[in-house]
Amino acid sequence: MKVVFLEDVPKVAKTGEIKEVADGYGRNFLIPKKLAVLASPGVFNQLEAQRRAQAKKQTGMEAKLAQMAKELDGKEVILKAKAGAKDRLYGRVTSADIAAELERTTGVVVDKRKIELDEPIRQLGSYEVAIKLGKDITPKIKVTVTEEETG
Repeated sequence: MKVVFLEDVPKVAKTGEIKEVADGYGRNFLIPKKLAVLASPGVFNQLEAQRRAQAKKQTGMEAKLAQMAKELDGKEVILKAKAGAKDRLYGRVTSADIAAELERTTGVVVDKRKIELDEPIRQLGSYEVAIKLGKDITPKIKVTVTEEETG
């Protein structure tokens, strides 16, 4: 029996693939769980339309991410933190802190998981931080950590 897979099935097929499967497997497992449907010309047309819509959506998303990268590239974020001896911070600056400050200063919302910090910043100074927005879209921003003035 030939079926078109609607979802990924590990070690069997990926979404959109057309495969020949055993009759019992298709009839008793794949089709009832809506993992696949019987292959027919109408299904092929429907899948092709879905692929085109997905490609169009993906292109729009990539353009949006490229625009966001252009806005962020080269920006400087200044964070204030309490520091002790030898310019060590009483705590640390994390990707969440950087994301919050970016949103406050530029208005661009960036998910903290996309900010690539090897480890939290624990010293005063300037750091170059990459933000991975997409596959090949990685703008760099400058993060400057200054001492919070007490008094």
